[in-house]
Amino acid sequence: MFDFFKYFTAAVMTLISIWRFPAVRYGDAHRRALWGGYAGFAVALCLYTPAAMDAVDRIPVVDLSALLRHFASTAAIMAALTYVATSYGKTAEAVLPRHVEFSRWIARASYKAGAVGVVLLAILFFTVVQRDRPSEDFLVDHAGEWGVAVYMTVFYFFPLVTTAVCGYQWTRAAHRAESASMRIGLGLMGFAMWMGLVHTIARIAILWSAVIFPLSQSTVRFLVDATAIWMNLLFVIVAVGASIPTTRAAAARWKTFRTLNLIYPLWFDLVEAFPGTSLYPPGRRITELLQFRVPIDVRLDRWTQDISDACEKLRYYVPSDLMFAAEDKASPHSDPEPAAEAYWIKAGLLAANAESVRPSSATLMRDKPFVDTESEAAWYVRVSTAYTQITGDQAREVLHDSEKLESESRR
Repeated sequence: MFDFFKYFTAAVMTLISIWRFPAVRYGDAHRRALWGGYAGFAVALCLYTPAAMDAVDRIPVVDLSALLRHFASTAAIMAALTYVATSYGKTAEAVLPRHVEFSRWIARASYKAGAVGVVLLAILFFTVVQRDRPSEDFLVDHAGEWGVAVYMTVFYFFPLVTTAVCGYQWTRAAHRAESASMRIGLGLMGFAMWMGLVHTIARIAILWSAVIFPLSQSTVRFLVDATAIWMNLLFVIVAVGASIPTTRAAAARWKTFRTLNLIYPLWFDLVEAFPGTSLYPPGRRITELLQFRVPIDVRLDRWTQDISDACEKLRYYVPSDLMFAAEDKASPHSDPEPAAEAYWIKAGLLAANAESVRPSSATLMRDKPFVDTESEAAWYVRVSTAYTQITGDQAREVLHDSEKLESESRR
């Protein structure tokens, strides 16, 4: 059961780091630092799982997995501290609050301290830590050894400082957050950091107590397992707290993705009929939806503009009475206005593809009071939904009806 919890927390933190990965490309410096913290802790937690430990133990360096875990955790701690120090307090302020200035000073000092700490950990690991045989649990198997107590105290110095700083900043920020999601998210993250402070102090106390007052292996194992469960729980709380403020953004991205998927048939047919309308040739649906070279909201803005530009060009290739015929055809439809435009586009593309067609004076289209990209995209979703339900025979029928109307109007 305990092993399952290890895998679970490692998986959760890995998923969070993958979810936050776009911050590396599109985010600012402090958001990239936050992602670095998630990624570092994800690596550390993965190295803590039995499968990863077995894989690393094949390297002929005894207990190397423990050293790698501590290196990854130290890097993650430095990144988290940088994020917290740069996220609160405006640089343009004449006088920074004392707690912000102190946090930033710690963050600046942490890089040098982290470099020294990593070197010191490596030296202690290969000198004072007794590694005669591989250990199943690094702390339990080395309990009572002063070398490991010194080594782990050096390592725990960094989370001791970081959890205190992060806990204070996030708790303080939670009280001042404007939205409920930010208050809850920051509150949970701050609470998790105070849990981390308790965990760190408890671990140091266990290690030195085992040196000064020899404890039985069963007692040490119980205490280490209890603090490990505590640590895994706090990582889950951090993951939940960090995810809550982003649920709105995630929901917006999902809505944009669905919108792109729904208007794809309309966009594809129009930009394929009028090459050069889009910045690049249209691709297959799965290719277009899963490409990451352009942010998803920018893609939606481009697609709606492409559809509008293509419809503007299409106006010069369709019969003048096509819209009237399309409206007559769409009148029984449950959503007649977008259905009429869908018929107009479907039939217009047939007319534009005719070999004898020549550009003529533009026909009129109904005005639509769009105020932003979102409202325009919502309209094209309705149009595209009707468009995909129109058959070629129905489009040809509308085109034929428009030609009849035009011929009648000339009499």
